[in-house]
Amino acid sequence: MIYAAIPRTTPSFRLVAASVLMAVLSFSSLHAQQGNAARGERNFRACAACHSLERDRNMTGPSLAELWGRKAGTLPSFERFSDALKSSGLTWDDRTLDQWLTDPTHLVPGNEMTFEGIKEAPARADLLAFLKEATKPGAAASQSAQQGQRGGMGGMMGGMMGGGADPNLKKPEPDIQVKTISYCRDTYRVTTADGKTRAFWERNLRFRTDTSKDGPEKDAPALLGAGMMGDRAAVIFSAPEEIMKFVERRC
Repeated sequence: MIYAAIPRTTPSFRLVAASVLMAVLSFSSLHAQQGNAARGERNFRACAACHSLERDRNMTGPSLAELWGRKAGTLPSFERFSDALKSSGLTWDDRTLDQWLTDPTHLVPGNEMTFEGIKEAPARADLLAFLKEATKPGAAASQSAQQGQRGGMGGMMGGMMGGGADPNLKKPEPDIQVKTISYCRDTYRVTTADGKTRAFWERNLRFRTDTSKDGPEKDAPALLGAGMMGDRAAVIFSAPEEIMKFVERRC
């Protein structure tokens, strides 16, 4: 060792030892932060149900585009940040994002993200390696990470499995383009442009709106499946006032 000849009780020894220790810790920290972006891209598929990589395309959670260096809770296009996150004072970087992915509730008590965290450090490192590249300004969202329901029965099945990004509903396929909705006792019947009618228990059908650029056209709602058993669905409208206009009480 370079400090073997230095008496262990001297300040010089303690200074050299501390320097070596800091160098080792710094190397270990750097090594621990290195992740595999390809594995991280696969891991991101679970996140893609709530987060987009496209700028200002917000879903359940905010867009992650240009995330590094952003102050937490400040994306102007996102309306649903918790007060806890907005007042946290955090800026997103390698360290804070790793802490957030480990345990968001511990990092920001009172935040409203329904995510328990990733306890495995290698998995976090992989995800961060992917996100750091995919969220850079101008970076194109990966097709596999952003793959969503794009209409048709594939869109229905994607919704049933609960994965993928939000679909584009501007030009839905006939089997998800809603023509009429009737209600009788505890059952909704939704008829689509392909002529088929699907029946749903009233608690299994949800009515939602999507005002984004990917949302449906006026008076042209779309039906998306949900639930592992295929017994649940959501009808997506362009505006809330359309909902009651479409639903007809009829047995």
